[in-house]
Amino acid sequence: MTIRRLCGALRVRGAADLLLALLLGTGFAALPVLALLPGLWGFAAASAVTYAADEALHSRAPGFVRRLATLQLTRTLRFAVRTVMLLALATRLDAPDTVLVAALAVFSAHFALMTLYMAVHIAIRRRRVLPLVVRNIDMSALPVPERPPALLYRRSLRKLLHLDLPAHLGLLAALATGTWAAAWAGLALTAGVSAAALLALLAQYRRARRMPVRDEVFAEVNRQLAALRPEVALYFSFASVSRDFMYQVNMWIETLEQLGRRPVIILRERASFRYLSRTWIPVVCVPKADDLAELDLSGVRVVLYPGNAGKNVHMLRVAEAKHVFIGHGDSDKLASSNRVSKVYDEIWVAGRAGRDRYQRVRHAISDSSIVEVGRPQLSPIRTHAEHVPGPVPVVLYAPTWEGWSDDDCHTSLIPMGVTLVERLLTEDVRVVYKPHPLTGKRSAEAAEADRTIRALLRADNERRGAADAEAALAAVRPRLKEIQTRLDELAGRHDGDDAEQLRASRPADRTGAAEWQDLRDEWHRLFREAHGPVRHTVVVRPLPTLYECFNQADILISDVSSVVADFVASLKPYVLTNARDLPDDEFRAAYTTAGGAYLLDRDCTRLTGILDSVRGARTDPMAPDRRTLKEYVLGPDTPSSMERFDTAAAALAAKAAAEQVDARTELAA
Repeated sequence: MTIRRLCGALRVRGAADLLLALLLGTGFAALPVLALLPGLWGFAAASAVTYAADEALHSRAPGFVRRLATLQLTRTLRFAVRTVMLLALATRLDAPDTVLVAALAVFSAHFALMTLYMAVHIAIRRRRVLPLVVRNIDMSALPVPERPPALLYRRSLRKLLHLDLPAHLGLLAALATGTWAAAWAGLALTAGVSAAALLALLAQYRRARRMPVRDEVFAEVNRQLAALRPEVALYFSFASVSRDFMYQVNMWIETLEQLGRRPVIILRERASFRYLSRTWIPVVCVPKADDLAELDLSGVRVVLYPGNAGKNVHMLRVAEAKHVFIGHGDSDKLASSNRVSKVYDEIWVAGRAGRDRYQRVRHAISDSSIVEVGRPQLSPIRTHAEHVPGPVPVVLYAPTWEGWSDDDCHTSLIPMGVTLVERLLTEDVRVVYKPHPLTGKRSAEAAEADRTIRALLRADNERRGAADAEAALAAVRPRLKEIQTRLDELAGRHDGDDAEQLRASRPADRTGAAEWQDLRDEWHRLFREAHGPVRHTVVVRPLPTLYECFNQADILISDVSSVVADFVASLKPYVLTNARDLPDDEFRAAYTTAGGAYLLDRDCTRLTGILDSVRGARTDPMAPDRRTLKEYVLGPDTPSSMERFDTAAAALAAKAAAEQVDARTELAA
């Protein structure tokens, strides 16, 4: 078994973490042997190794720690084993009975106090779980107690378990010297601090009992919503919310902020707040359907849905509003022309291509329910005419993910991704590799191809002088981290629980948008300068953004996805992967965005010719097709996308209001 496979089996990231895991296992295996020999100094060393390796693995390889827990080798059990082995060592070294009895009593009391502490901790945590969480809404009228101090509340199990250290050290010191004062002192310190910690947490529990009840929370939130009078809601839910999915919401935030109607964002999973971007828009997160029904959304006329999710039905039942599927990108994938979209009152697409795509789904979507609104998010994308080339062409390879099933698999990673990158490395280009956020989540083959591509780029960077680039990146890393911390503050992200989030919620300062943009611009500038003009880059985090990668690229290579449709706005050349080697005419007929694309075969034999055809401004035969395709896919330049989006929202809101008036008139009659 190779080291890579062993790391994968143990859920560790690399050789260093693998070494820590082996040290942990070796240390625990040595403890009973050294306790029975007995070997005091060897036992002390092995015990220290297990402490250090255990702590390091919790930070570096949490997947490995979780794997141990599934095998019932929990952290509590590991600490208990260490304690039992210590008592066995003390017995073998003829420690006095009084010391042994006291040690057994203290260690037993420590574990008992720890159990009580965790019970109180869980009780506090449950009381601080609220039926909803909000952001950018003034909740200062609710008497929400502060979260317990981090010393008592955060990582409490880890801290409590380590309270056995004074007793361990004291007993080992006493066994080494033959005098027992150190043992008594260590045992007293462990017992005293454990009891004090429990008493301190009980005081925090008394405060937690003053949490407002469910009805009080909803009454205050509804009072604030009545004052805010939102008219347009963005509604989002996903079964497994993470940073990988929240881009579907974040891409619409700036558009919502520019609407002529008052917006609100409604989320359904608590984890959403962790990855929500900066916004001044009021945000309400309501996990349960019954609780969602308690919200007063009577003024909302239009509800926008960026994704098709099962929990959408909880909002679709609101008959007073009009429901619109806006999606999270325009592409030729099935998700962009799904029959499920028939449940919405309208479907908003970017351009004529979106309308035609839905019309190909026969008897599913009526033409009158489709509205072309453009893609307002694309304004940061610079056009080909504004692009300044670097010393070597920049090729952005942005494959899509493997999809929910093999039948819907559009990614080029599995059949040709590695071959493509190997061929690119023989060309005089710089590669920016940006895989889809969900790459490898379902397919082990895609994950393996992704790892191989990263290794290829890393190896080629070594040839290109990676040491200098790493030094440059290390020099700016503190500033990048500082910027990220400030961006998190501006976004309202923190590690607090529901109650802390509610307690901290206030109307947002809209002036933060300028600082937010300035900081992101600085982050991107420092990142570009540190990586240099020739070093390959792997992009897997929110920064740099996809559109920043667009602006740096001379050419895009991608799969059938919304990435291509957005890149069309730049008018730069792009390549679509034809992994099944369909005839060109058949491929272009099947996929709208192929109309302006160079097509790349599975073996990448066309790659050199494609790159040659777009180097410089003399050739690029697909340029006229891209200009035609841009209007077909994204709509006309005038009126602007934002104007069209705002007009569509206003028209639908007026229609919903008129229907409500008619309904009230009929009831009165």
